[in-house]
Amino acid sequence: MTVKPQPTASAKEGSSKRRQFGFSFDQNLCTGCRTCEMACKDYHHLGAGVAYRTIHEFAGGNWQQNSDGSWQQDVFAFYVSMSCNHCSNPACLRFCPSDSIAKGEDGFVVVNSDTCVGCQSCMMACPYHAPRFDEAIGKTVKCDGCQARIDQGLGPVCVEACPQRALGFDVYARLSDSPAVTEQVGMMPDPEITQPNYAISPSEFACGPLSEGVRLLNCREV
Repeated sequence: MTVKPQPTASAKEGSSKRRQFGFSFDQNLCTGCRTCEMACKDYHHLGAGVAYRTIHEFAGGNWQQNSDGSWQQDVFAFYVSMSCNHCSNPACLRFCPSDSIAKGEDGFVVVNSDTCVGCQSCMMACPYHAPRFDEAIGKTVKCDGCQARIDQGLGPVCVEACPQRALGFDVYARLSDSPAVTEQVGMMPDPEITQPNYAISPSEFACGPLSEGVRLLNCREV
């Protein structure tokens, strides 16, 4: 379904008091090792069918045989580490019929499992597929930015686990304060839909002319 940006009072309430946290991601450093994904699953004790953070594998390019029998290629690949972007205008919040999703003072978008009815409306609304349905409890679950760790002065477990330091976390105004970062690469949706707080330093393949032919390789996994 297509979700148009329609800020509501609940989404904007107290926005002037918030310090919006967000993630950053350097595509040039990510090797697709999935350490961030595994660290998140381990810390939150997630089952095999649930993941708060996933690695999306993109690839493109072609092989071509020359008249002399040799081959040339322009094959490329890149990765995107995806989780909840704790959007400024979250579609999941707007479409939750039980008002079980809220945006806190630090900008984290969280699900109240006590009132969630498991209808999965948020899953259909989110263009990033961040909310996941946990069949074991019959509820929707998602990344909460490791809010408990942040309150203790620690970083999100995915950020601290990344061996390449490709992931970062900070007040989003600092992360996005560069013309080199973007909020859309590969097949990601238009950031104007939900205003994600995700600052990506793109690889040359993600935003160059070759990116028009890019395809997602692990769509069944993510």
